[in-house]
Amino acid sequence: MLCIPHQHEHWLWVWIPLFGAFMWFATLWALLITWLASGRPHYVSMDGNIAYISDVGADILKPLFIVGCCITGASFFLSCAIERWLRHEGRLVANMRRRERVLAILSIICAFIGMCGLILLSIFDTKRHPSLHRVFLLVFILGVGLSAIFTVIEYRWISHDFVEIKKLKKAYLAKGTIAGILILLAIAFAITLFQATDPGAILEWIIAFGFTFYILTFFFDLRMAKGVHKGELSRRRLLAMRERGQGGEAAHEANGAGYGPGANGYANGSANGHTNGYANGSARGTANGSLNSYPTGPAAGGASGHTQMGSVNGPVPTFGRANGPIPYTANARAANRTSAAVYP
Repeated sequence: MLCIPHQHEHWLWVWIPLFGAFMWFATLWALLITWLASGRPHYVSMDGNIAYISDVGADILKPLFIVGCCITGASFFLSCAIERWLRHEGRLVANMRRRERVLAILSIICAFIGMCGLILLSIFDTKRHPSLHRVFLLVFILGVGLSAIFTVIEYRWISHDFVEIKKLKKAYLAKGTIAGILILLAIAFAITLFQATDPGAILEWIIAFGFTFYILTFFFDLRMAKGVHKGELSRRRLLAMRERGQGGEAAHEANGAGYGPGANGYANGSANGHTNGYANGSARGTANGSLNSYPTGPAAGGASGHTQMGSVNGPVPTFGRANGPIPYTANARAANRTSAAVYP
């Protein structure tokens, strides 16, 4: 069985949008360069002077066009599906409401429709099947457009629930900006497709290259799961942390995710500190108490442990969130009058 270190597990899915964006970008450049290097020939399916993507893709490079569309469509759909799976697994910030889950599912369904439209429009080319080609082109545009809208709305609701998490806001703004520009250009393309052929061709090339950047946004989305364990950002855990007044720590964990080793040190360190701080403090306190000639016994050992933890790591109450407030008896306070720590 393939064994991958936890810090590199995210590469199991992060490469998918990267590869899809690279393949789409390379396919477009191959088509464009071929048309320009050939002296800008006038294909049979052309109505104007500038070739559409489908005009070049319907000629000698049709096999490349089909492969590029299949890989791009599949990577786009898988990116949407994997993102939803990671939220369900608690490796990305979870959907806190049903409406967000519904938006995510609708986004995946529309991504699947867009994928099918992209694959079919490359197979039914504009040279041999002009009517079917335009139908599948419409299916592709609508599928991707609706998927983008649902995804942006989902991100808006998630970022509204966690205003402290800066990465969510950046992802929401990036997706919203790119998707908004592409949708406006797609509307203009639909108008010029029948009114002005050459401007429509230019818009189609711009939209196609812009789609590369939208796919790349999923790379940054999925990379947020780097170093995050299953369930660490689950809905149940985030709600429990908020109820205990630890919303700031939840935001800190989510902000630290995706930035490599040490990014979650605060989260893991605080969790271990809350659990083991009292035990370690008592053990060290007993040893230090003996060495420093403090009074022996449970009170003295425990008090020394509390003092050591308090003077080094700050007030003890910060270590009591998981196990409750640490008791501090009168005898222990008398044994360590020099301690300046504040206890509940």
